[in-house]
Amino acid sequence: MAIQQADKLLKKHKDLHCAKVLKAIGLQRTGKQDEAFTLAQEVATLEPTDDNSLQALTILYREMHRPELVTKLYEAAVKKVPLSEEYHSHLFMAYARVGEYKKMQQAGMALYKIVPKNPYYFWSVMSLVMQAISAQDEKLAQTMYLPLAERMVEKMVREEKIEAEAEVQLYFMILERLGKCVEALDVIRGPLGEKLTSELQSRENKCMMLYQRLQRWPECNSLAHKLLLKNPDDWQFYPCYFDSLFHLMDDSWTPPEEGEHCVEGSVHYTVAEVVRFVEERIKGEDSKESRPLRGPYLARLELIHRLREKGCPEESQLGEPLELMLQFFGKFGDKPCCITDLKLYLHLLSPDQHIQFINRLGEAVPLGEGGEEGFAFPEDTKALQRHLCVCQLSRALGLHHALDTDGKLRLITELKAHYHHGLQFGKTSLKTELQFSDMYCLMAAHVYIDLWKENGDENMVLQCLGLLQEGLSHSPSNAQFKLLLLLLYCHLGAFEPVVDLYSSLDAKHVQHDTIGYLLTRYAESLGQFAAASQSCNFSLRFFHSNQKDTSEYIIQAYKYGAFEKIPEFIALRSRLNQSLHFAQVRTERMLLDLFLEADIVLSLEESVKAMGLSPEEDDIPWDSIRDNRDLTVFTSWDPKDRHLTEEHRRLSLEEESVWLRIRSLTLRLLASLALLGHTPSQQNSEMANENGVGDKSSILSSLLSQLDQTLQTAAQIYPFLGPPSTRLAPALSSGSCQCQVAALQLSVHLQELETLGLVFWMASYCAKVLRPLKASLQKKKKKKKDTNTPAVVCGFQEFTGSLQELLAQALEHIKGQETGMTALKLEEGSFIKAAMDKVQSSYLRSLQEVGDLLKKRAETLKNLKI
Repeated sequence: MAIQQADKLLKKHKDLHCAKVLKAIGLQRTGKQDEAFTLAQEVATLEPTDDNSLQALTILYREMHRPELVTKLYEAAVKKVPLSEEYHSHLFMAYARVGEYKKMQQAGMALYKIVPKNPYYFWSVMSLVMQAISAQDEKLAQTMYLPLAERMVEKMVREEKIEAEAEVQLYFMILERLGKCVEALDVIRGPLGEKLTSELQSRENKCMMLYQRLQRWPECNSLAHKLLLKNPDDWQFYPCYFDSLFHLMDDSWTPPEEGEHCVEGSVHYTVAEVVRFVEERIKGEDSKESRPLRGPYLARLELIHRLREKGCPEESQLGEPLELMLQFFGKFGDKPCCITDLKLYLHLLSPDQHIQFINRLGEAVPLGEGGEEGFAFPEDTKALQRHLCVCQLSRALGLHHALDTDGKLRLITELKAHYHHGLQFGKTSLKTELQFSDMYCLMAAHVYIDLWKENGDENMVLQCLGLLQEGLSHSPSNAQFKLLLLLLYCHLGAFEPVVDLYSSLDAKHVQHDTIGYLLTRYAESLGQFAAASQSCNFSLRFFHSNQKDTSEYIIQAYKYGAFEKIPEFIALRSRLNQSLHFAQVRTERMLLDLFLEADIVLSLEESVKAMGLSPEEDDIPWDSIRDNRDLTVFTSWDPKDRHLTEEHRRLSLEEESVWLRIRSLTLRLLASLALLGHTPSQQNSEMANENGVGDKSSILSSLLSQLDQTLQTAAQIYPFLGPPSTRLAPALSSGSCQCQVAALQLSVHLQELETLGLVFWMASYCAKVLRPLKASLQKKKKKKKDTNTPAVVCGFQEFTGSLQELLAQALEHIKGQETGMTALKLEEGSFIKAAMDKVQSSYLRSLQEVGDLLKKRAETLKNLKI
């Protein structure tokens, strides 16, 4: 309708620019990109200066992902209307979208000359800082861009023209990047620093950071204890306070004989003073009528930990850790944070104190009369939270893991009883709220998983599934239940329920990068190709839109003077562009599209061309690749010796990278195979040998040798317990990778499904080469009456015959599996039954998708006769 309306207008006024552009937007949104572009360029070449046309063209170019064309528009507009503040600022923002920092600097100054407003001047200064940040040459940044920016700000300071907090923030940022910490301190402590008011304690935090960088420990110490006097619960200053003490002791610091200890005031430079200070903060809390603050009590435990590390005998003055932790539990045990607080200091207990500690905690939990199963239950939510904390602490001390099988089963019964009992406290809670007793359910699930890992009893997985599904029925928005269910279903090979679980997590923005691997990792290998394609697209949409969105955030930051946020946005953009997950999803998506469509919908050559795949190009930033996976997203109360170590992370990244290299080389090899299919015409035959087929087959050879090397590396990598593994191990052990390489080798001189697809393309390439050969042989035969068929042709016919046989067997096998699956009967009316129904339905979907694909491949195979 919009297009029709625009056409009506254009009949009456054929030169109405804005109508043309609006029509172009309509065409763009109905998928007619080329027509839209042609129409837009008609208007753009006339260099319009009316606001409507310019705005409409800006919208269109942004939708076309061509922000560089917006800069051309406003460059022309500014030339024609040189005094327009609006067009100049639009030009500045257009440069910001494409990251043209030098031009931004010039545009900012041009604006300031027309309209001398401070923000425009500082836009120009910030653009210099951005040139420094993005400069390849650090020396250039330090000797040219940043000093120039500093001089520009100093000019405004001298002329007393500094108005806003943002301008002081920018000055601070420049000095900090130049390493001029002393000058930065003078700015923060001087009159300019008074403008820093938008964040609480902004000046103090900046001073503290500079003191630390300058290693001015007396000032660090003095400022920290002054701030802790004001707010004894502000945790960030306790570590500064303790760190500075030990630095002062290492330096044998003593105060000057006369005057203040330092510019901030008096310094605590002995352990005795610091112990006294912490004890006084605790006395202050103990004597309060209102509820005490946690900070001072935790600070005492932290100080014991630090003194013990340093081997200082004064730690005994602070008390016995076991008693102090019991006291902490007494005061704060009914808060959910009590477990995370105390978990940090469990190492202060000796192993023979563990059971005593848990028993004494248990005595401090008020439980009612024994219930029907012989368990005593809490009578309100505060008592429940205390009891739960004791359970969590005993798991963190390894007491759960030490139980035998019967002990673990009894523990599960107890945890489930507490879970069910606690549901009564959440009867009136909203769907979005969690039940008070959810953690019992999650912990019982963890114990089931312990049993499964120890005894290999798959029944434990089913029990665990049932329990988590029940938990989800009472707490539909519990993310931990969903995450664990997701892993368990994938372990059972059922991907169908995972799609809904993941989408109900409602992952936001950067989480598509940090936890997206939990979804994309499994779909394809579990035979759910449609879902795999969708989940890849889902992730890719986020990465692509982020590139566009970040420019908008940067523009907003300029508009509102939030200069310190701009480098953060730039860092976010490069972190996402270099993401391992982004590279994996991009590669898998293209391979999937090829395996599902090439030679079924289009030929391999057409598919590769449509994707714009080029074998020579490797677009993965191997040197700067970043592993952004969040491997701590699952709640865990396991003891320290069961945590993921840095070594685990390193091994996992190594495995991920090798698998990505194998996949990306496979993709590029398929692209070069498609290009080999193009036979050059006769006239160019001499040229062709120089840079045609000869060149193409050399690319193929080089890629093949790279793949060979990568596979040799891969053979030395062992999967380990940790994040979900890639398909590297099964692909190697099943011979799938080796078979793919062998198939590709054939042309020059991953899982079984994909290998089949790959072998087909090889076969069709061979058929292309052999058909003309056989035709010319037959002509010769007629002349010579020769009856021998060359070995290569017989070999190929035998090869395609056995391929057909293999396919028929595979299809038979799938049919049998489907029949078996459909016949399965499960126990009625339980959460386990509901979960297993999902598993069964997922298996059937996978079998059907695999079967359908194989049938299509069988059709293709019939055409490979030569």
